[in-house]
Amino acid sequence: HLGAGRYDPGTGIRVNAASAVNIKPRPIDGYFFEDYRQGQRFAHATPRTISAGDVALYIALTGARQPLHCASTVAQSLGYANCPIDDLLLFNIAFGKTVPDISYNAVANLGYADCRFLRPVYIDDTIRAETEIIGLKENSNGKTGVVYVRSNALNQRDEIVLTWARWVMVTKRTGAPSMSTSTFTPSSAPEFPDFVEKERLAMPAFLKPAAALARDTGGARCWDDYQSGEVIYHPAGMTIDNSDHTLATKLYQNTARVHFDQLHMQDSRFQQRLIYGGHIISVCRALSYDGLENALSILAINSGSHTAPTFAGDTVYASSTVIDKWMLNENFGAMRMQLNGFRNWHPAASAAPDAVPNAEQSVLTLDYTLLMLRH
Repeated sequence: HLGAGRYDPGTGIRVNAASAVNIKPRPIDGYFFEDYRQGQRFAHATPRTISAGDVALYIALTGARQPLHCASTVAQSLGYANCPIDDLLLFNIAFGKTVPDISYNAVANLGYADCRFLRPVYIDDTIRAETEIIGLKENSNGKTGVVYVRSNALNQRDEIVLTWARWVMVTKRTGAPSMSTSTFTPSSAPEFPDFVEKERLAMPAFLKPAAALARDTGGARCWDDYQSGEVIYHPAGMTIDNSDHTLATKLYQNTARVHFDQLHMQDSRFQQRLIYGGHIISVCRALSYDGLENALSILAINSGSHTAPTFAGDTVYASSTVIDKWMLNENFGAMRMQLNGFRNWHPAASAAPDAVPNAEQSVLTLDYTLLMLRH
């Protein structure tokens, strides 16, 4: 557990933090719901130095082709030292650091909020993660509960590069008493902002316009061309094989049993492993390139939920809806989007009268904010 240090509850950022002390060995079977306490803090193992191999494998598994993360010429023309790693590769690696302490015994990851990308991360940077328990809520079945956390990813200079909140359903030990009849003290679900406001977005101060960027992205539409309420049906789909999601989960060092352990899952109601939700986000973001070619990077994930599970063999499609727009300066704007993911159902079908996905076909709702080039 972390030593002394103050968390700013408004930002989730740790201030004047001492180094981690008194770290207890993790239970061999992981933590269960009743093991958590409000305010409990974790310094997660193991730090990860990001390599060019990680970046190449991420592209191979997701098809991601945002130019900022693919071409050093594009990145340098915008003022970056080199290609920053893909925002969602960073998110998934940092998320994976938290899994052994937070969601090893998870039933499902339920949602995200107030996620902000604060600094670019490059190849050879080393990432570690810390987490604080900010809420607990026992479910009425007495067998599971929801754990709310705030996590921060830091680089080798102890700079926070990413901060996010999430909530996850975690099992209790077999036969564990209800919290209401035990010595455990329940807390409640914390409140999160509906979205990250413009003033809290961390756009790199060094950014400069790149006149030839449209040539490299293959898209002519910029921030100025989109309208609030506009829906974009991304044309391509991606079928996820067992090898795809297994390799992706290993790339992120995500040890959650629901993604890795088929023997564990064969007695579940699904009778098979679930695809890690972060991989679905990455695939949908990759698919969204067609129609959002000049979206440079992700500034924030405002909220999100995995509305249904996805399995190997499913084909994933995506659509995007423009929620709001903010001008950041004369060269760049922010665009708040809702990214929707579907399994085995193409969103273009929703243009037909009364055509809507059923509860099992809609798998992702993600409210996030993109950094966009202006004309």
